[in-house]
Amino acid sequence: MDVMHNCSGCFATQLEQDLLQLHGPMMTGDCLRKALGYPSSAAFRQAIVRNTIPVPIFNIEKRRGKFALTKEVAQWVAAQRGKTAMLTKPPSEEEK
Repeated sequence: MDVMHNCSGCFATQLEQDLLQLHGPMMTGDCLRKALGYPSSAAFRQAIVRNTIPVPIFNIEKRRGKFALTKEVAQWVAAQRGKTAMLTKPPSEEEK
């Protein structure tokens, strides 16, 4: 069994549970912007205009702002960490 893959799955599950507890099934506003790593509201709006938001976002009738499913945000964040973790894994005992 791949320990790194298993740990990534644990991280993704824990992250999803934490975000669901904090935000419920949907995220919006600054919470969504920050979770996706946009440094400002202007940067987030520009990404919407350019259609480069990394998760599906949607409108809700009679509500302001953009919404995303918390589960999809958590999965995307975990995937980004997984990419980085593979690139920056610590040296093995043989490499030391």
